[in-house]
Amino acid sequence: MTIDTSGTAAEAAEPLAAQIARAVLAVPGVVDLDGGMFGEVATYLPGERVAGVQLSDTEGSVHIVVDLAHDLREVAAAAGAVASELSGVPIAVTVEDVTPARPQPQPETAGSEGDGE
Repeated sequence: MTIDTSGTAAEAAEPLAAQIARAVLAVPGVVDLDGGMFGEVATYLPGERVAGVQLSDTEGSVHIVVDLAHDLREVAAAAGAVASELSGVPIAVTVEDVTPARPQPQPETAGSEGDGE
């Protein structure tokens, strides 16, 4: 998976942890980031906290919530690849939770509602 790094100037000024969070949330199957039981998985920045992302100079970790309609291993691998590419360091991915598969909206059939009778 490749990432378009030709973002706007505002995106370039965005902290790396926030860029990683946004990119990981864009991975199909990732529903949310998870800060852990006591919120210990986070990056603290001046005036903000990025839950679910931890970074150091040599490694990092991302904790995600995955939709069960997707293959957990594939989602975790894709999230790790995106985060590693952005950060330039190896990123460990932890699936903290899963959510039930979201039902797909069913198209309405003609005459199923409001026949007027």
